[in-house]
Amino acid sequence: MRVVIAGQGYVGLPLAIRAAEVGHQVVGFDVDPVRIGRLAAGESYVEDVQADRIRAVLDAGSYRPTTNPDECASFEVALITVPTPLRDGVPDLSYVEAAAELLGRHLGPGGTVVLESTTYPGTTAEVVGPVLEKASGLTAGSDFFLGFSPERIDPGNPTWNVVNTPKIVSGVDEASLSKVKAFYDTVVDTTVTVSSCREAELAKLIENTFRHVNIALVNEIAMISNDLGIDVWQAIDAASTKPFGFMRFIPGPGVGGHCLPIDPSYLSWRVQRALGQSFRFVDLANDINNHMPDYVVRRLIDALNRRQRSVSGSRILLLGLAYKKNTGDARESPAVRIVQLLRQMGAEVRVADPHVVEAVHGAPDLTLVEVTAEELSAADAVVVLADHDQFDYDLIERKARYVLDTRHRVRGATVEVI
Repeated sequence: MRVVIAGQGYVGLPLAIRAAEVGHQVVGFDVDPVRIGRLAAGESYVEDVQADRIRAVLDAGSYRPTTNPDECASFEVALITVPTPLRDGVPDLSYVEAAAELLGRHLGPGGTVVLESTTYPGTTAEVVGPVLEKASGLTAGSDFFLGFSPERIDPGNPTWNVVNTPKIVSGVDEASLSKVKAFYDTVVDTTVTVSSCREAELAKLIENTFRHVNIALVNEIAMISNDLGIDVWQAIDAASTKPFGFMRFIPGPGVGGHCLPIDPSYLSWRVQRALGQSFRFVDLANDINNHMPDYVVRRLIDALNRRQRSVSGSRILLLGLAYKKNTGDARESPAVRIVQLLRQMGAEVRVADPHVVEAVHGAPDLTLVEVTAEELSAADAVVVLADHDQFDYDLIERKARYVLDTRHRVRGATVEVI
């Protein structure tokens, strides 16, 4: 089939390459000319997609990256995998609407459009459908097929990927569900059907809210444990030996990516708007997780004060700009907020991250360095924010004068953990 995938980021690119590998003719559309230029050259900016896979489908002629909307014409299946950010706490669906309007102009009878971008229940039928209908002059369900299939991409996960992770599929009617399922059955190992798009949209938000709330729980426990003089990491390790009724979550400097800082707030916003009620668990989790970068900075201030140093004028080396280990995904990363806070206080901030290759919103003009003995020795404090395997932790332990480790990766007399 001729497939268009609008958005070539952490969700769209793995899908595009996989679809091309199984034999579809895929157009990867993105508005970012830098991204498209790299893809056309056979380069990858997503760890889960190796450059040799991109080059293979380019050479086979089954994948064409483009910024030209006209190349999206005559598709049989189109997927929308664009960002859905928050703007002042309100869902911003402008990217979804723009993608739907573009695809609607090229949508013909019998075509199928699937939204993958995470959003609130009702978006597919109430927002995407009308935009497609207006742009195409066709009617969803009778003239074309429409569905929702939430992305479940976990960047850097060596076990679960776009192929072997079960894929939830839905449609605005039975015919749409059948078409959506038929396409994904060619791309992934397992599809899971639900009765409507609203259930599929809510399922994704349940997954992310579950993680968000539990991470907030252990983050608050970590802060309390530090004040009580208790080793929270040892306690979590002990609790994790229980073979039932417990799932391990660990504290950190905050949450990042698209899923946790943003997606639960979509559900909270929808509940408030539709029912006039607050979603208290999400609101509390947001409060805790959003302020973890502030807590990390407060711990760093206390540590420097004990060493007769102020933050102003101190040289701080941050290890990790991505929000999770072994990935270059810095979307909504707590490290960005920590950089901003330390700069406001007059610190000289230097950052090391071997995985981050794209510009990071909110942290311009970063001083990027390698983790060398000289950099470690020159820093008044080293803060581990992402525990990438590429970091030499033995060298960090030997050369750093003080380490604040938010990931429990470094050992030694000069190391503190959150």
